[in-house]
Amino acid sequence: MINIIYEDNHLLVVEKKVGILSQSDGTNTPDMLTILKAYLKEKYQKPGNVYLGLVHRLDKNVGGIMVFAKTSKAAKRLSEQIRNHEFSKHYLTICKGIISSDGKYQDYLKRVEYRSIISNNKEGKIAVLNYKVLGIKNNNTLVKINLKTGRYHQIRVQFSYHNHPLLGDEKYGQKGKYKIALYAYKLSFIHPTKKEKLTFSLLPKEGYFINFKEFINEDI
Repeated sequence: MINIIYEDNHLLVVEKKVGILSQSDGTNTPDMLTILKAYLKEKYQKPGNVYLGLVHRLDKNVGGIMVFAKTSKAAKRLSEQIRNHEFSKHYLTICKGIISSDGKYQDYLKRVEYRSIISNNKEGKIAVLNYKVLGIKNNNTLVKINLKTGRYHQIRVQFSYHNHPLLGDEKYGQKGKYKIALYAYKLSFIHPTKKEKLTFSLLPKEGYFINFKEFINEDI
């Protein structure tokens, strides 16, 4: 059931399925951290607790690639890359309306309980992303996103604020036939010990993305 994309002594790169949490929220909802710790414990026959570091998150209803650290050294170095904007995260999304050209969103986001809102530079934190239009169909636009900052619900909030809410986004748009059309399809970072650049990609094949499959290929 677990799609392991890459594994060595320091890293575990996997696909998180839609509907699974990144880490436990205290409920009985399955979460990646618990699932992967059990996987490591069984595979390597480890007694006691298994270390696995969570260095970034995806929302429950967002699928895609995640990297976990198998050592504290790897966790520390990957977290440093994220802070220094050396950890590259790319997403695919389908939003309402027609976006005619590539662009950039730069706003200030403020977190209020379980959502974020657009704010000002005094109360909010800077949120930046670049986007590239890949295809337009049925008055919806398939977009590739390079996330420059990692604010809470950033992509969802910014596209909604700029009048292009993501399909299926109940919180910042409206409920749809499928779960939210957002997928973390590519990660790039420096290996924490080998110091070489690693890039992993995986294309979405479910939900709203089915209708845009002619635009989704390995070259995006």
